[in-house]
Amino acid sequence: MSKYVKNLISDYMRTRLSGVDDALLVNMVGLNANTNGRLRAELRKKNIHILVVKNSLARRATAGTRLAPMFEGLSGTSAVCWGGEDIVSLAKEIVRLANDAKLKPFEARGGVMDGQKLTSEQVVHVSKLPSRIEQLGILVGQILGPGARLASQFNGPGGTLVSQLTERAKALEEQAAAAAPAEVTAAAPVAEAAAAPAAETAPPLPPPGEGQGEGKPQ
Repeated sequence: MSKYVKNLISDYMRTRLSGVDDALLVNMVGLNANTNGRLRAELRKKNIHILVVKNSLARRATAGTRLAPMFEGLSGTSAVCWGGEDIVSLAKEIVRLANDAKLKPFEARGGVMDGQKLTSEQVVHVSKLPSRIEQLGILVGQILGPGARLASQFNGPGGTLVSQLTERAKALEEQAAAAAPAEVTAAAPVAEAAAAPAAETAPPLPPPGEGQGEGKPQ
């Protein structure tokens, strides 16, 4: 392979892996075309990318990046996998597929996480860790747990107080309803007296003719 072609391949790999900080190495040597196609389809479902590389060219392409430790001491050909939600979810998917007998000899060869090189055994260990989504679920549960207990502590006395106030209001309504007929009965005579004709209380008028000559000379 000429130097020009090597540089082209290295530039292509550098472009594809730009911005990738965590990745895994897998073995795809020995897979037939059908198995290879099925494997790639399974990875695409999880938004996982795969790139077959020559390790010597991959070292050149990743020099100075966080992926560089992944290719130290390797020879031959490997496939780089990256993507998914995080490195843990990526490791879970790779280990799951590696355990599928129909995909043999596909297996994890190592990788890099947070700039540290991983062995194949460490990839299996990482796959057993909680993923980002699982960690968020655990965190939410830890936050909501005390909150739920505090809410129940508030709701207990609060519910008792509301019940007591409701019963007291009901009792007051019953007392008011019982006192209403008595008040109406006591107010009836007063209303009748107020409604009596004004003539009954006015002074009597003098008989006709009386008092008409008063003040006139004889």
